[in-house]
Amino acid sequence: MERDDTAGHRAGPGPLNRRTVLRAALDLVDEHGLEALSMRRLGQVLGRDPMAVYRYTANRKEVLAGVAELVLEELETFPDDVHWQGQLRRMAHELRRVCLRHPNVVPLLVTGPLSTPLGLRPAGTLRPLEQILGILIRAGFSPRGALHVYRAFYGFLYGHILNELQELIADPHENEALLRLGLQRLSLRDFPHLRSLAPELLEYDGAQELDEGISILLAGLGQHLKDTTAAAEGA
Repeated sequence: MERDDTAGHRAGPGPLNRRTVLRAALDLVDEHGLEALSMRRLGQVLGRDPMAVYRYTANRKEVLAGVAELVLEELETFPDDVHWQGQLRRMAHELRRVCLRHPNVVPLLVTGPLSTPLGLRPAGTLRPLEQILGILIRAGFSPRGALHVYRAFYGFLYGHILNELQELIADPHENEALLRLGLQRLSLRDFPHLRSLAPELLEYDGAQELDEGISILLAGLGQHLKDTTAAAEGA
């Protein structure tokens, strides 16, 4: 029998709409993880018969898509920043902030689109793509080039966020870096470099690491834009 972990989190009776259902689903995922989300448990959280949930979402897959859309709606935009590199840098830090606020949703943001064709995804999940394409095309990238940049940008960004979420401390009460990270369990013969990097791993700063990576990526993209612009002018 499935355990009910939603006690104390029931929304109680009240008017339902699609956003209320998705908000309850997001709260459930935030607290218990993606695997905890089912239509039955969502009905329990809302204090309704699970069949009532189907009036607003057809199935669990649609709920998950709506949860992703809800999270991406939290992203702040920066139209005041006229420089494309500055906008992308700020957008990267903004996505990191939202993802760290909803770490249980990150796998959904990264892998969820794999099972859904682009045109069938919720509009809210496509707005970051449309926004970045607009920024890059206005900066001088060709539409095709802007799409390549978007893929590289989000590929790096999601990779960084997934890596940061794995930087966990095994024992926060230990003073020695090796023990705090649990690396003493690894063979010194098989993992000499990883064990020796314990102090650096312990000092991991996600925001700083992201900024350094973005700086490298943006520098390369800036040079690429200059090269393609010069080539087009010389043709």
